[in-house]
Amino acid sequence: MPFQFVLPTTSSFSFSSSFTSESHPSLPLNASSHRGVVRDTLKKFKRLPASSQAQNLPSIISNVNAYLPYVFAIDTGLSRASQQGEEINVVLTSTPTIEWRPTISGNAVPGRETPRIKIQSLEYDLIFTLSTLGYTYTLLARASLHPLYVTSGAPVSVQERTTAITTATKHLLDAASVHDYLAHRTEALSAPSPCVDIAQSTARAMASLALAEATLLAVLKDDPYPAVVAQERNANDREWMYKAPEIPKVRAHLFARLCLAAADHAAKASSLCQSVRGSGNSKLNDDLLRYLEDFRKTSRAKACRFFGIDAELSGQTGNALGWLRCGLQELGIEQKEVKKGLSLSRMKKDWSERREDKKVERGTNWGSDAGKLEETRVIEMLEAKWTKVNDTMMTQTIPSTATLLSSLPSGRDIHTIKPYQPPELPRQVLESMRALPDQVDDYGGEQPSSDDDERTAVGTPVGAYPSTPDNYRSESRSYY
Repeated sequence: MPFQFVLPTTSSFSFSSSFTSESHPSLPLNASSHRGVVRDTLKKFKRLPASSQAQNLPSIISNVNAYLPYVFAIDTGLSRASQQGEEINVVLTSTPTIEWRPTISGNAVPGRETPRIKIQSLEYDLIFTLSTLGYTYTLLARASLHPLYVTSGAPVSVQERTTAITTATKHLLDAASVHDYLAHRTEALSAPSPCVDIAQSTARAMASLALAEATLLAVLKDDPYPAVVAQERNANDREWMYKAPEIPKVRAHLFARLCLAAADHAAKASSLCQSVRGSGNSKLNDDLLRYLEDFRKTSRAKACRFFGIDAELSGQTGNALGWLRCGLQELGIEQKEVKKGLSLSRMKKDWSERREDKKVERGTNWGSDAGKLEETRVIEMLEAKWTKVNDTMMTQTIPSTATLLSSLPSGRDIHTIKPYQPPELPRQVLESMRALPDQVDDYGGEQPSSDDDERTAVGTPVGAYPSTPDNYRSESRSYY
């Protein structure tokens, strides 16, 4: 369900070429070595197949967290402040030039990779690094939730489901803390950001999005209906042979207000993302903007469903069906008469559901609709059940959607964003860097990048015999 971010990549950089430290001469070299590890990790992660990327996310977080204390120490030294009681003195000798590849900016040429941008400030490099850390936390949350949506294997137990959701919530709150720290840090920058990826509005939007996703997970942990729908579609489930699915009573009114709070956070993130603009009138990509809008709609539809559940528990089946119709309206689904037999709309719906199931099985780009399809299945299941009861027993009037939507209460937050604490180097490490460096800082040399690999990679000509592509190529540029 969390958004599938693409992690940015960066060029090599030697801190010794732009910074020097009289108090800790080995600090620039150590920062360069740890930054080189982060660069290589991101580069290798980008080349991995999608099915193998999830297991490499912890190493990215470990390497980024190992690098951050050094770059924060250099940032502290530029302002002649102190860490762990030790004063750090760092001097800028030349303007640094670092390249990063944006990943959430809109691409002017569809289908092609976004070109790298050059930044000439350590501050922007630090912002890109922290943004990468926040994106990785979100991807870890996705990896934790993935087993809950797989229908080809054995259904997960209640304990496994709770553990997965709790772990994902922790990662999302960590991501929100990082993005919130960036939003406050960028307030002091007077110059406009060179890229919308690191703009202040983008950081605030990402913090709101992570908080919205964590809020909705608090509802998912105790919401039995998605699990029941997934169990019905699981071909390996055998529990239905000897007992019906257990649907415990839920705190429907509380869950509805939590969903409305998540919708408010998503609406705030969407508004910030649509208003942010970078150099050259660049904006964020359409996939992210579409996901934010779908997330807002899904959250409001969930709230309507829980209000319907609350009404049904009170014996008000007519109001319950009215709330379900409000949920379908929020999802943008028109209410039509159910027709037996085959129809084009039903075939199209079945095809889209099978396509989403295949994405979940492959673990690639699943949940890009922010849970709209899953929520639609739950609402349609409840609507069919309650319609049958109301038609045969209750025969209550169904109120209009406008009347019910006008009575929606305000949302209620359950999580708060904890302030992010910038990591500091231990005192022993700072004391050890008072010695002169024992090697040359050559991390900013000419090293191959992903762009170089793409330019030097030579494809096999069409129709060529295997292992003989060089026989079909000439260095001559002439026509004869």
